[in-house]
Amino acid sequence: MSENMIMSIIKDAVQTGLMVSAPILIVSILVGLIISIFQATTQIQEQTLTFVPKLIAIAFVGIITGSWMLHQIVAFTERIFGYIAHITQ
Repeated sequence: MSENMIMSIIKDAVQTGLMVSAPILIVSILVGLIISIFQATTQIQEQTLTFVPKLIAIAFVGIITGSWMLHQIVAFTERIFGYIAHITQ
């Protein structure tokens, strides 16, 4: 196994991880920002106010993009198994 192959696998793993986690992270950040702006304008300082909207938004995004995420992870796993099949010692 060469260094180029290892670097390619690491790059693929990081890229797949970022792609799969991006929708949930982006929605979580946007909902948190909107709730924070709302809290700042209304001067409501309740710490638990952000929890329920974030949870609902993340569940909604998970339902919408769950099959795509699963497809990406399965494709990555198939690529890893392909790499393992081509390793020569």
